[in-house]
This record gives sequence, structure tokens and C-alpha cells, in this order.
Amino acid sequence: MKSTTPVAAREVKSLSGIPLDPFYDASRPPRELPAPGAFPYTRGIHATMYQGRLWTMRQFSGFATPEETNARYHYLLQQGQTGLSVAFDLPTLMGVDSDHATAEGEVGKCGVAISSLEDMETLFRGIPLAGVTVSMTINSPAPVLFAMYLAVAEKQGADWKKLSGTLQNDILKEYIAQKEYLYPPRPSMRLVTDVIEFAASETPRFNPVSISGYHIREAGSTAVQELAFTLRDGIEYVDWAVERGLPVDEFAPRLSFFFNAHNDFFEEIAKYRAARRMWAHIMRDRFGAKDERSWKMRFHTQTAGCSLTWQQPYNNVMRTAIQALAGVMGGTQSLHTNSLDEAYALPGEHAVTLALRTQQVIAHETGVTAVPDPLGGSHYLEALTDEMEARAYDYIRRIDEMGGMIPAIERNFPQSEIADASFQFQHAVEKREEIIVGVNKFQSEEEEHIELLQISESAARQQREKLARLRTERDTARVKDSLDALRRAAAGTDNTMPHIVAAVKAYVTVGEICQAFHDVYGGWTETSVV
Repeated sequence: MKSTTPVAAREVKSLSGIPLDPFYDASRPPRELPAPGAFPYTRGIHATMYQGRLWTMRQFSGFATPEETNARYHYLLQQGQTGLSVAFDLPTLMGVDSDHATAEGEVGKCGVAISSLEDMETLFRGIPLAGVTVSMTINSPAPVLFAMYLAVAEKQGADWKKLSGTLQNDILKEYIAQKEYLYPPRPSMRLVTDVIEFAASETPRFNPVSISGYHIREAGSTAVQELAFTLRDGIEYVDWAVERGLPVDEFAPRLSFFFNAHNDFFEEIAKYRAARRMWAHIMRDRFGAKDERSWKMRFHTQTAGCSLTWQQPYNNVMRTAIQALAGVMGGTQSLHTNSLDEAYALPGEHAVTLALRTQQVIAHETGVTAVPDPLGGSHYLEALTDEMEARAYDYIRRIDEMGGMIPAIERNFPQSEIADASFQFQHAVEKREEIIVGVNKFQSEEEEHIELLQISESAARQQREKLARLRTERDTARVKDSLDALRRAAAGTDNTMPHIVAAVKAYVTVGEICQAFHDVYGGWTETSVV
């Protein structure tokens, strides 16, 4: 005889560890839910969302030499990409030139090699910067690459005040997660604030900071930690700019955000909705912003690189499609879709085209753009949004009590929280409590053949040769004068950006400018987290 004893339902949690009810219904009604486009923008910052305009399709791209990356940009624009996103190689990210000893073996390998204004001119050859938005993923050397971009635009005859795009320039997440910092936190924050101040007056349509949770998530954080630490970083940048004397509504409308799109479909959508609601209240209630544009969180989304596997790489196509759909359902303004081969190498032309087509299929064939916030009002999604918000505010409160994000970083608080979350997830994978298809379940002995992009060592040789020629042809006295003026500005209180612009126009290199800052500020060594 069959037993009639009910079987206890196993406890189910989101990837962030949020306990989930067996079902959600009207017994727990959501809080008041204003319409899309209405404060606090839980349902989106625009009343019509994608009915009025699709998100920007911005594939992150850069490899080898500026010449080769320029050819890829022209190809992507021909395929229907609507914005450029520059990936720089590791030497550039670390503020050294392609001919520096520490650059050996890394030139052009994880992005494009940029050492001078000449390289930047080549990178954007034939691409009118006045007519295309450009995003640059660069942090410690961000002011230098921004100055080079502006110098190229000026040579093209573009009006700086009409340029549109985004500079990542988010140094706090470097100390928390990615570790590509050059100077101590406080002078680094001074440089970020210099860019915010300069951009407010000189490039009012350009986003001077992209406050990034993406790398926090890639380092192993939960969605809640990504949300909390990213917004608290944003608070820190606003604090520094206000302390500089900038009126909040003068710069806040141009702050943008950058989030990960991971595998837990509903949790990711809830994260974006909670982020908008939280930022609206933070800007209005904490900082007293009056301009509605200051309340509206605009963000870029990239699908989760850390979720890609080298085992069964074609599974990555499905992962990316689902993650991208979450970003769209969550109301992103800009989207990058990862390529199936990125667990092996930089994406090849076929793979990056397929990734772009993924966005185009979502935009034009699925119907999800027909209405704003199509899942809004779902009992499950609204409860998850509320829970994400509450847990993120708890983190923000704890960081506030420490005195802000820099003291928290110096105490290794966010780093330790992320390390713990990363360990717990990996432990769950090894125990098969979390399933990764093709990795710890549904494995296959057959290898799937894919064509990989190969970066030749000739890229490094070409870059070294160009730098050697540049150093002999440029005006040496002008280079020296520019660097001397830059060191004086760094040691004083003048905004450093005009001096950086003058230096790059003299063809002073990325490495030389970053070394000048290092001469004044010194370096930074993080205390180990165990």
C-alpha cells in the first residue's frame, strides 16, 4: 500500500543563498509598484523602455595591434553593432608601455595594445567619434586613455561637448576584486574625481565613471554582494565629488553602472530592479539630488564570463542567451554578450558574430521588448526584489559604520566576503550540490572543435618598433615640460586632466604618464586575505 505521508519539500535557495518559498501568491502582496518611468524606477527608467529605443548592442572587443582591432571594429559596425567597447591589453591596464620589461608575453593578448596617442589614432581610423558611442574598460590609467580619446576626437574635428560614451574609471572595484590598481586608494580617488569634475564641464554627454559590479561578481561574489558593493562604491564617488564642491545635479546624471548577468534568471532580474530603486532613493534622500536624471540609474550589462566553461563550449551559447535575456528583462541600457570560445581565448570573428546575433534575436524575434518590465507584478519576482534590496542595504549600513568604502577595503571587508562566497560556491560544485552542465554532470568524452583566435608575437614586435620610432621623432623638450607640469599638478590641488591632455598631445606615453603619478603617489600593496 502506498504511503500517504507527505514528503517534506527540500529547502530551495537562490544562488545568493536567499531561501525561497514553495510558491508565491497574493498572500504576500508586493509594495506599491509605480509605472515604468516613474520614481523609484523599479520597472525601468523610461515609460516605454524598448518600444522607444532598443538597448545599445556593444560587443567588448580588442586584440593584438591597433590596426587589427580597428579592422574588427569596422567589421562589427557592418554587422549591426551600435556602439564600440574597447578592451585593452594587460600592459595598458597596468599603466606600462608595450616595450616595458613587464609587458613581455602579454602585448595584445587580452586586448588591444595602446601606448601612445599614435596608437589611439590608429585604433579609431575611419570611425567618426562624433557619431558613435565608445566605452573604454580602463581604470588606473583611465584619465590617460580618456585624454587620448579626446585628442583623437579633436583631430577629427568633433565637438567634445557632443561626444557620447563611457569611461569605466572605477578604481574602488579594483581594490575589491580585479586588482589592477597602481597607486594607493586616496590619490587614486583624487584622480577619479578630477575626471568627474573635468567631464562635467568639458564633455557633458560622456559618462566619466562606470561603477562596476561586473568584476566583483567575476571574483566570486553573490548577486547580493555585487549589488551592495557596487552601490556603496557609487556612494563613495558621489561623496568625493560633493566634497570637491561639485553640485550633485551637475555630475550625477552622467554616472553609469555596469552589472553582471549570471545564471539565476529571476535573481538577476530582481537585482537590476532593486538596484534602480535603491539608487533613486540614495540620490534623492541621501544626497538631496533634485534633478530627476540624477535619480535614474543607467547601466550596461555583460553576460557572465565566469560561467563559461571550456568543457562543451557550445553550452556557452545557451548560457549567454539566457543571461542576456535576463539583462533585457531587467531593463539594461546597453548589453555585451560573451562568445562561446572565451574560456579558451579572445573571441574569433565567427563566435563574436554569433554573440551579436544572440542580442539581435532577443530584440527582434522574442517579443520581450513589446512592453516595459514584462515580469513586473509577479509575486515571486517582487518578493525577490524586496529581499535583494533589504540584504544589500544591510551591507551598505555595515560599510557606512566602518567609515566608508576605503576604510572597509583597508580592513579587507568586501574582499573577505567575496572570498567566502567564492569558496562556498566552489565547495557546492565539488559536492554536486550545484550542477554545471558538462563539468560535474552530463560530461562527454568527445571534444568539440572550435576555431580559436591566435595572437601572434609579431604584435609585440610591431608595437616595440613603433614606440622606438616615436621616441626619436617627438619633441623631447615638450615631453619633459609636460611631465614636469603633470607632477606639479599631482602634488598640488589643480585638476590633473588638462595636464594629461597636454601630455598626450605631446605624444607622452601611457607608461611615462603613469610613472609620473607613481613618482608623486607611490604604489599600493594589499594585505593578504586568507
